[in-house]
Amino acid sequence: MSSQDNAPEISVIVPVRNEAGNVEPLIREIAAALAGRSFEIVYVDDGSSDATPAELVRLKGELPFLRSLRHDQSCGQSCAVRTGIRHARGRLMVTIDGDGQNNPAYIPALVDALIAGGAKTGMIAGQRLGRKDTGFKRWQSRTANKVRAYVLKDGTRDTGCGLKAIRREVYLALPYFDALHRFMPALVKREGFEVGHVDVVDRPRLTGVSNYGFFDRLWVGILDLVGVWWLIRRRRRVPVVSGGGQDAD
Repeated sequence: MSSQDNAPEISVIVPVRNEAGNVEPLIREIAAALAGRSFEIVYVDDGSSDATPAELVRLKGELPFLRSLRHDQSCGQSCAVRTGIRHARGRLMVTIDGDGQNNPAYIPALVDALIAGGAKTGMIAGQRLGRKDTGFKRWQSRTANKVRAYVLKDGTRDTGCGLKAIRREVYLALPYFDALHRFMPALVKREGFEVGHVDVVDRPRLTGVSNYGFFDRLWVGILDLVGVWWLIRRRRRVPVVSGGGQDAD
C-alpha cells in the first residue's frame, strides 16, 4: 500500500519563524478543531533562530499527524506556504498564520464552504473582523486592501488574513512569486475559479512579537500589485478542455 493510500483529506499548512512559544498551543487548537476528520498539520520553519525547531522535534515524537519541514534560511511567508503545499498529502489545503492570531476554530467552516462550493470554487478566504493589531497596523492593512481591491477588483475585503482553504491543484496552478499569499483571490479568479469568503474574528497573538514591518515591504508591495494587474490583463480566457485519449508522443 502506497503512502498516498493513507493520505488525509485536509492538510493544514503553518508557516512559522521564531514562534517557539506559539507552536504547541496552536497545534493543540488545530487538532481540536479538526477532531473526527482526516488531517495532517505541516509546519514549515522558515529559518528560525529560536527554539522553534526543537519544539517541533519534541512534538513530532508525540503527535502522529504533525509533520515539519525547514528552510535553512528565511525565504518569506509565501515561500514557506508553497513548500508546505508541495509536500502536503491532502486534497484540501488550509493555511493559517503561526502566531496564533488566526483562530483555528474557523477551519471547519472554511473547509465545509470549499466542499459545498464544488469544483467551480477554488478557494475560501477568511476575512478578519475585530482586528487586534495596533492602530497603525490596522490603518496600513485597510489602506493596502482598499488600493488592492480598487486595482484588481478581486471582490475580497481582506487578503491579509492567513486563514484560507484552497484545493491543492488550484494553488499549484498559480504563478509563484514572493508575497503571493496577499494576492491569491485575484489569481485564483484568473484561473477561472470562484472565491468564497468566511468572516473570522481576529485575536491577539499568543506570545512573541511580529516578524514583519511596514516600510520594509511597502515598495515591494506596490511592484507586486502592478505585476499581478499585468498578469490578469495578459490572461485572455481560461480554456474549457473536453475529450480524452492518450497524449501525443
